[in-house]
Amino acid sequence: MGKVTGAIVISLCAGMAGAEPVTIAALGDSLTQGYGLPVEQGFVPQLEAWLEEAGHDVDVVNAGVSGDTTQGGLSRVGWTLTPEVDAMIVTLGGNDLLRGIAPEVSRANLEGIVQAASDAGVEVLVVGMQAPGNYGPDYKQAFDAMYPEIAEAYGTLYLDSFFAGLGGPDTDPAEVRSFMQPDGIHPNAEGVARIVGGLGPSVEALIGRVE
Repeated sequence: MGKVTGAIVISLCAGMAGAEPVTIAALGDSLTQGYGLPVEQGFVPQLEAWLEEAGHDVDVVNAGVSGDTTQGGLSRVGWTLTPEVDAMIVTLGGNDLLRGIAPEVSRANLEGIVQAASDAGVEVLVVGMQAPGNYGPDYKQAFDAMYPEIAEAYGTLYLDSFFAGLGGPDTDPAEVRSFMQPDGIHPNAEGVARIVGGLGPSVEALIGRVE
């Protein structure tokens, strides 16, 4: 009986040793890339560490490019979705806002990204954002709505804001100033840690779709 039990344990251990980590590509802009921070303090390394501490065997790939728009993300999604990628986090649109790109253009780009992932059999977490009111109500409504609508149409996971861990889009900027770099746009290391804490459970749900 002892020999049988030992054989089972050895077999289980061998199976665990041979298991591949879940590979997650983080497709985004400077927020994903880790702008202004040492590499180890950026979003991707902190997210990977958070997930590993939570017991997940993961490899998070930094596919963030500073200044990138949804068009830039669409242009490189094909080579981001390498065969080992199991899941993808999509965090794009902030630079579209800065350039005043029409929401229908951004939407088409995002749909192209999600469609590419779907075609590759890759699970997706769409992270939304909200336009400021100075673009007018029609622009804001169209921009804000494209993220949850795309997520629903393609059956992906959805989180309303990258900054959910800092209170989300309705938070007074003055309340989170201590978590931001001097430019007021990019989080500092502590800000990233809080962002990861807010986004982490959604990434765990993404992993759950893969495993």
